[in-house]
Amino acid sequence: MSEDPAAAPRVVVADDQMLVRSGFRLILASAGIPVVAEAADGREAVTAALKHRPDVMLMDIRMPEMDGLEATRQILGSRCGQDMRIIILTTFDLDQYVYAALAAGASGFLLKDVSPEHLIAAVRMVRSGDALLAPSITRRLVERYAGQQSKPPEVGADLSALTPRELEVLGLIARGLSNAELAAELVLSEATVKTHVARILAKLQLRDRVQAVVLAYETGLVSPGGVNR
Repeated sequence: MSEDPAAAPRVVVADDQMLVRSGFRLILASAGIPVVAEAADGREAVTAALKHRPDVMLMDIRMPEMDGLEATRQILGSRCGQDMRIIILTTFDLDQYVYAALAAGASGFLLKDVSPEHLIAAVRMVRSGDALLAPSITRRLVERYAGQQSKPPEVGADLSALTPRELEVLGLIARGLSNAELAAELVLSEATVKTHVARILAKLQLRDRVQAVVLAYETGLVSPGGVNR
């Protein structure tokens, strides 16, 4: 069913393969989601983002001229990037460049063979402010690559701003627990858990739970073995 054009997220697709761009455009159009521009490399992606200011960008990670990682950093570091959400497109889910993009602020990733239904749902989900992928998948990615980067993640990393309870919640988020599972583990209501999560993201200046998982590993709050310090 088509979406109200006034409410539909505006999308830019950046991929060096024309068939991928065209396919994604057709899939999104079928759901009433407009693709306002396409880009064939990272430089074009940055230009398109600054010009069109889309709600969501689908960003291939491996492109000529400038890769998707650097394009993501430049876009999210710009003034107009504050309200933009970037979904990384990749062929391999455990890709070190995907991890680096998540650390730089991307809201999740999709494999290029994603189903049309999943693609449409993903664009709508990140537009609403949610992280795209399950924290457990992010955790698996982070466990492989945390600590291997040449510079720290580009997020606020001062955990001293958190209360003991918020530190506990952050550690459980990094282990991949959903809000319902957090509520059961801590014997709290889901509404209270949501409040804790929202405060953690606000205090640490994080976009979503994906960055929370990355930060928990990068700061050593949790280790790849999943045990809190």
